[in-house]
Amino acid sequence: MDKFEEIFRMQDSLNRRIGVALPPQTEEEKAKWILNYTRAMQQEIAELVDSVPWKWWAKYQKFDEQNARVEVVDLFHFLISLAQTLGMSAEDVYQAYVKKNQVNLQRQETGYAVKDEADSRHI
Repeated sequence: MDKFEEIFRMQDSLNRRIGVALPPQTEEEKAKWILNYTRAMQQEIAELVDSVPWKWWAKYQKFDEQNARVEVVDLFHFLISLAQTLGMSAEDVYQAYVKKNQVNLQRQETGYAVKDEADSRHI
């Protein structure tokens, strides 16, 4: 098992331990968990921002790299749960990433002068 698959397995185990079986059985439950995980990720991003001295007017702040690393990992927890909510496996995420990376490279090669949502519909 590769490391990415192991992370997905570990997250599934953690979710089940706290009483969350993913993917949800109903569309209503799916919508609820998508919202829960995106809100949790917003909070983790706020905590990551607080690891960086972003208040240019405040002299007391210091960059807390260790905490920034922890917040990135916290984001992974919720991001993987979000993928699992959508029924995505580690392989699904990998394949979608590869395809989307190609779209992004193509956009850069063409100057990304026009927004075209259709270029990602195959993912």
